[in-house]
Amino acid sequence: MLSIVNTLDRLDVVGYYDSGKRDANECLDRLDWYSMNFNREEEETLPWMDIEGILKDLPNDGRIPKTKIVCTLGPASRSVVMCEKLLKAGMNVARFNFSHGTHEYHQETLNNLRLAMQNTGILCAVMLDTKGPEIRTGFLQNEKPIQLKEGREITISTDYTIKGDEETISMSYKKLPVDLKPGNTILCADGTITLTVLSCDPASGTVRCRCENTAMLGERKNVNLPGVVVDLPTLTEKDKEDILQWGVPNNIDMIALSFVRKGSDLVNVRKVLGPHAKNIQLMSKVENQEGVINFDEILRETDSFMVARGDLGMEIPVEKIFLAQKMMIYKCNLAGKPVVTATQMLESMIKSPRPTRAEATDVANAVLDGTDCVMLSGESAAGAYPEIAVKTMARICIEAESSLDYGVIFKEMIRSTPLPMSPLESLASSAVRTANKAHAKLIVVLTRGGTTAKLVAKYRPAVPILSVVVPVLSTDSFDWTCSDETPARHSLVYRGLVPILAEGSAKATDAESTEVILEAALKSAAVKGLCKNGDAVVALHRIGAASVIKICIVK
Repeated sequence: MLSIVNTLDRLDVVGYYDSGKRDANECLDRLDWYSMNFNREEEETLPWMDIEGILKDLPNDGRIPKTKIVCTLGPASRSVVMCEKLLKAGMNVARFNFSHGTHEYHQETLNNLRLAMQNTGILCAVMLDTKGPEIRTGFLQNEKPIQLKEGREITISTDYTIKGDEETISMSYKKLPVDLKPGNTILCADGTITLTVLSCDPASGTVRCRCENTAMLGERKNVNLPGVVVDLPTLTEKDKEDILQWGVPNNIDMIALSFVRKGSDLVNVRKVLGPHAKNIQLMSKVENQEGVINFDEILRETDSFMVARGDLGMEIPVEKIFLAQKMMIYKCNLAGKPVVTATQMLESMIKSPRPTRAEATDVANAVLDGTDCVMLSGESAAGAYPEIAVKTMARICIEAESSLDYGVIFKEMIRSTPLPMSPLESLASSAVRTANKAHAKLIVVLTRGGTTAKLVAKYRPAVPILSVVVPVLSTDSFDWTCSDETPARHSLVYRGLVPILAEGSAKATDAESTEVILEAALKSAAVKGLCKNGDAVVALHRIGAASVIKICIVK
């Protein structure tokens, strides 16, 4: 146990790939939190220390995972029937990967998804994942792969019209000879080919390299430049077209931004969105070292975050990925911003109905780290078992969540939150404390924009949070209008939040209307299996200008 704690003293933002740049106080602060989890005096009470208990099944009470599941929709999962199956299995967010497919293709998929939501009555958020800027190798003579041999030198040209051979290939980044320096590394084709830069000639637009391994190179393969600051836009023209011509008209809920490198990238994207920015969450994907170095400023500007381990694993040593994941999740948790863990989580389930043991452990460890969501890519988009993959992921999440010590997590969140708290955050944390002390089975939050419910989720209660999006009073009549689904769908990336839309009430006073909505919410919760007769439920809501926390007994 102590060896695990001692390895976690390296969880600083920049220094995780350079152990010489650690800040001692930061490391000790983080070490305190992990030490709490491994305190010898508490070992007897920790749920996962009961060895015999591992063999016991969890109660078959219809529980759903607090951790949300993001599914990439593709050829294997875009039909109405399969979308319905994924929704029932536990899909909370549907990811549309714009690295592939046309607008027409994605529109058909979205139409099918919305029909499936209508048929099942299950809410699902829509995520547009941008292709982002990229560097690729060029075309080759006779359109045939070439063999690069270890120790041989090769020239890279920025003239993309060149048809490459064993002596010269092209790459799509014009500033390659300017940004690269001798000694830099170039990775091609998902890291299967490593080139070391020998010299750069900006005048001729060429870079001379040495091949470090023997491999075959095909056309248009992806390129990574570890540690190199590149001059590429966050949004390409294609990305802008995808967002403005497809995403905005379809009222998407969130945009996953590929290769975010600094906080100003988010500011620029919001300018592109204009008035639509308030209804679309921005999710940052840090996929290179520049983004890691600027992580804190990115976190300040972003709405949510994705630990995209694919390209990031090309930029930093593979043995450092677990540290990067833990650091990013921890920071997001403290900021109260949702975080998605992605890439190869159940990769083998593309072809197999069962995951590898390592994959199952990977999903569980992400949950233990504190992730809000786990994501399926090829497993759900093009795999043979998309429904089984979602069900498997849900079961793993439930099991991992049952082993957490929520009291310790709550104490750490309180300890790490600066004082004085905002009034809203104080209320949210108090609601969680009340639920813990009263052994409540559910927290109900009545909200309009979702902010209060999200703050409650930050403090990681042991029980689900029913986020009831209430209607607003129309100014031209004295009837309640229909709730906007947007805040409810935005809640679907927060761990533990279960959003529902409240129906209107014609009661004369706020207090009467609130009681009607709360009573309906408890009935809905009972139908969902979140509570039953005799259970204690903590409710958080407003009456006029006052905020109220109270304990209700389900009848």
